[in-house]
Amino acid sequence: MHSKEDLRYEDCEETARWLLDRIQSPPDIAIICGSGLGLLAETLSDPKTFDYTQIPHFPASTVAGHSGQLVFGTLQGKSCVCMKGRFHVYEGYPLWKVTFPIRVFKLLGVKLLMVTNAAGSLCNTYRPGDLMIIRDHINMPGLAALSPLRGPNDERFGPRFPSLWDTYDHQLRTTALEIASKIGQADLIHEGVYCMVGGPNFESVAEARFLQKLGADAVGMSTAPEVVVAKHCGMRVFGLSLITNRVAQAYERQETVNHSSVLEVGKQRSQLLQAIITDLVRSVQFENHQEPAA
Repeated sequence: MHSKEDLRYEDCEETARWLLDRIQSPPDIAIICGSGLGLLAETLSDPKTFDYTQIPHFPASTVAGHSGQLVFGTLQGKSCVCMKGRFHVYEGYPLWKVTFPIRVFKLLGVKLLMVTNAAGSLCNTYRPGDLMIIRDHINMPGLAALSPLRGPNDERFGPRFPSLWDTYDHQLRTTALEIASKIGQADLIHEGVYCMVGGPNFESVAEARFLQKLGADAVGMSTAPEVVVAKHCGMRVFGLSLITNRVAQAYERQETVNHSSVLEVGKQRSQLLQAIITDLVRSVQFENHQEPAA
């Protein structure tokens, strides 16, 4: 029995059917563009754009730097969909709603999810403007039972107890490092652990020290729920964080951070991020094309 505040497979199906009726070909790849990183969507060929407010059952994005649009098109010969803006728990959405698009992508036939985000550095060797390929994540809300998989499990999406081993695809991570080296940007690229916190406030000094001791290299307010649902749905995942600031870990040293500075760094590094994602999309091979489930 579902309340209107529960995830319903039928709602995901209705949204997928609505989109399939309006696009030329189902996407194989979904790309989520984080804060200030939406320019990637503008590189798609033959784009078809929908405002989130047009799409049945879709939430609305309320954060500056998130346009709130779904863009379908072709990138490097691959059928793709880009989310220009994501949804966050701090906007007031339950986690099943934050991750609603991922389940819709599953029904559209998406096989690979690429996530990008803006993150603060907890690692002393990371500088603002660097990129971090996500090797793994620490999902702080998830450790406190705030999971997008909480509640009744629908086997049509995935198993009750999914494994998160190799969630961030090893082959894609290796290829991304090779791409960065090929274009002469290896010194700006790292591989590390992303930690998700709830936000919207930035971390206190004590919290930053705690997260660093846990093994986190960068921290942000998104990504982990989307990735957990993508893994649950059987998708491959690649994640990339743009380091926009250093997170203060000493009371004697002030590290200023605000959302506008995050967006500014995003603008400065958008071309590099775009180059890596574009080349990575070109390298992806799909063994066979399956029709979407919806």
